[in-house]
Amino acid sequence: MDSNKRPDDMVRITTKELADKFIEEQIALIRQQVGSRKVLLALSGGVDSSVVAALLIRAIGQQLVCVHVNHGLMRKGESEQVVEVFRKQLGANLIYIDATDRFLDKLAGVADPEQKRKIIGGEFIRVFEEEARKLTDVDFLAQGTIYPDIVESVGVKAHHNVGGLPPDLHFELVEPVKLLFKDEVRVIGTALGLPDSMVNRQPFPGPGLGVRCTGAITRDRLAALRESDAILREEFDRAGLTKSVWQFFTVVPDYRSTGVRDSKRVFDWPVIIRAVNTRDAMTAVVPEIDWAVLKKITDRILAEVPGVCRVLYDLSPKGPATIEWE
Repeated sequence: MDSNKRPDDMVRITTKELADKFIEEQIALIRQQVGSRKVLLALSGGVDSSVVAALLIRAIGQQLVCVHVNHGLMRKGESEQVVEVFRKQLGANLIYIDATDRFLDKLAGVADPEQKRKIIGGEFIRVFEEEARKLTDVDFLAQGTIYPDIVESVGVKAHHNVGGLPPDLHFELVEPVKLLFKDEVRVIGTALGLPDSMVNRQPFPGPGLGVRCTGAITRDRLAALRESDAILREEFDRAGLTKSVWQFFTVVPDYRSTGVRDSKRVFDWPVIIRAVNTRDAMTAVVPEIDWAVLKKITDRILAEVPGVCRVLYDLSPKGPATIEWE
């Protein structure tokens, strides 16, 4: 039987009881595969890698080595949450790499979206490879591959950008959730005790905020993006919209707009709010957000985020627009 094919009679994991059974089975399989050797995992903080990390910690404890690379393009508080949950709460063997300057220096002056993606993905691989080569006694590489990755790529997809590691590292793969769909992975994460904010984390592009800080990334505009995004998420959560809106974020484009502050003309950035609902991400519609909520978000962004003079709401469906701006 093809180990990468989900059996037709496989029961979908929808309850804690089914999740607990899956966890127990996978712990046994992981221990059988790994034995007393060590496993390396690129822990992004996303749903898939976080669930795999929590599962492996329960199975093999300190034999798992997690590497979290902060490329400076994470949302506010995300890297801190990874450290808090995995190192402090779960006792993970976690290596934290703050590579912000390294990434942003490489991205300086680069405006083309595809070039930015290549730089971010390529640099991530190099940073991860450097850490991997420091660990001479690791034989396995864990990945958060899930079933749609396999279906969409005709084979095991290299998840979290670690597929570019040189073959001389000779890692054997450990992929405990590769036959699960995303909703099942979330059920497993909840059963493993991960926080709801991590288990139900919204889709987040590999390049992170790098494709929401459009054009050439600057540190001040990136800071405005991160702060405005945090305000949006906080106010959506207060308004009870977090679970009813599929994805929402802010964009800070690479141009300035005329404004007035303290009776003086200023040239500051606009912040664009993007919110969409979708079933499959192939098409998307824009939800009608209560005017009072949008006004409160606008007031907070204009008052709390330096360098911003306008807040806009993107009403464009997919298509012809895409969900992300780059």
